Amino acid sequence: MDVSGGSGQPRSGNDEPAEPRAHPTAPAADPTGPAQRGPGETSGRTPAAADEPAPAAPKGKPDPDTGGEGDTDARSNPPSDNRRAPDPSVPSDISAASDRSAPTEPSNTSEPSAPTEPAAPQRPAEPREPAAGPRHAAHHAGTDAPRHRTEAHTEGTGGPGRPPQRRPEPGGGLLMGRPFGVPVYVAPSWFLVAVLITWVFGGQLDRVLPELGAARYLVSLFFAIAFYASVLVHELAHTVAALRFKLPVRRIQLQFFGGVSEIEKEAETPGREFVLAFVGPLLSLVLSGVFYAALLPVEPDSVPGVLLAGLMVSNLIVAAFNLLPGLPLDGGRMLRAVVWKLTGKPMSGTIAAAWVGRALAIAVLIGLPLLTQSLGSDAADDVGMDTVMDALLAAILAAIIWTGAGNSLRMARLREHLPELRARALTRRAVPVQADTPLSEALRRANASGARALVVVDADGTPASLVREAGIVGVPEHRRPWVPVSTLAQDLTDGMRVSAELSGEELLDALRANPATEYLVVEETGEIYGVLSAADVERAFVKAMARPS
Repeated sequence: MDVSGGSGQPRSGNDEPAEPRAHPTAPAADPTGPAQRGPGETSGRTPAAADEPAPAAPKGKPDPDTGGEGDTDARSNPPSDNRRAPDPSVPSDISAASDRSAPTEPSNTSEPSAPTEPAAPQRPAEPREPAAGPRHAAHHAGTDAPRHRTEAHTEGTGGPGRPPQRRPEPGGGLLMGRPFGVPVYVAPSWFLVAVLITWVFGGQLDRVLPELGAARYLVSLFFAIAFYASVLVHELAHTVAALRFKLPVRRIQLQFFGGVSEIEKEAETPGREFVLAFVGPLLSLVLSGVFYAALLPVEPDSVPGVLLAGLMVSNLIVAAFNLLPGLPLDGGRMLRAVVWKLTGKPMSGTIAAAWVGRALAIAVLIGLPLLTQSLGSDAADDVGMDTVMDALLAAILAAIIWTGAGNSLRMARLREHLPELRARALTRRAVPVQADTPLSEALRRANASGARALVVVDADGTPASLVREAGIVGVPEHRRPWVPVSTLAQDLTDGMRVSAELSGEELLDALRANPATEYLVVEETGEIYGVLSAADVERAFVKAMARPS
């Protein structure tokens, strides 16, 4: 029995996804037209030298760290454009960290690393522009922007700015090996079933070979291991067929009731689906025949004879059980392939095989105890215990089949709706900002542009990091003028860049491979398209799954 699929959902958030736009990235961080700029504003994307040099303030003093020639004291000479709420002097201190003329400024206490950083070298020959906004610091101290990003790494906030570490794939038990490159795990529940098989088979050996005594349990344990080795061969047949059809196999897991081959993609044709399902029972039948041939020259009442007979019968039962025509069994997948071939619709095949599987679960729950009771012992003491054990076994098997059938329906519905998840449609409009831009100013630009995400870029306009939505929410509004966006940013890694053309299962695979809260969406040319929130993908996923097929 194999299970195809492998689902994972991104983490949740708070905002609703933005409506699809032709290009979600804001063309500029703030208004670019000359008529829209205030007396001292720059576009945030052009060199600072484009502005008029500022006249020296009458009350200003030369800065002792920079020489002060032509450097205006921002605190004593505010810009003529007074539309900005933040105090423009504080962000200037964040980038230069050299002006100590106002010890009572909040920036000196809110940025602990600023006093210890050396002042950035200034060029006295070039006049400074007026402090019209805090974003000017990023242009004057281009070498300081990475410094502030480094300070964010040392904050004790759980590592903002660090690239996300890829989560290790859940093992699912004890790793036994990697045949054909596919990891094989033994689940903890296997040890429970091994004990159960050892106890049951040991009781049977006591009646057949009473002379073994306590050694019968060692023989029974060997039988349990050999039986699950046969199950592993069954699952390897599915794995080899899947790899032959270029279908990725995540892992093989030996569990309480058999094994599972986790094939991550569906077969492309009903013929391949049929072959993929049939090879497992076929190999179990072959193993049963091999054990039967090995049993012929062996004495039946010997230990090898009993073991070979048990393995022959058990593999025959595994093959017959898996050929039952209901999902999630191999026979159910074969039935699905047949219906798919007849109707041309894989979803129709899944629905038919899943409902047959649920009917099969009910039949096992009722029929298995009746069948074993009719074939069991007539002794009164044995009937009571055997009936309870048979009923328990039937209930477990029925639950497994019923649950597997339901999961198959859900996976089919998932694959049917996956194409509706498109990165381009779910991407939020983004605005680029410099690393030293105060959070309040960055949010002002985003609101002015109708954007809902912030991308931190370097002096050349290359994306460097993404501002985390959770980090923005955690900063009180009165602190935002003194918090640079770099302290709330997550450095971009290759895995956090996704193509705007991704959709469906490819999109989910990309997000699962590199877990993060936000991703940079880029065009094929490398141009920024916007920011994709994992929370938006999850909401769209849940919404799509809620719609009827």
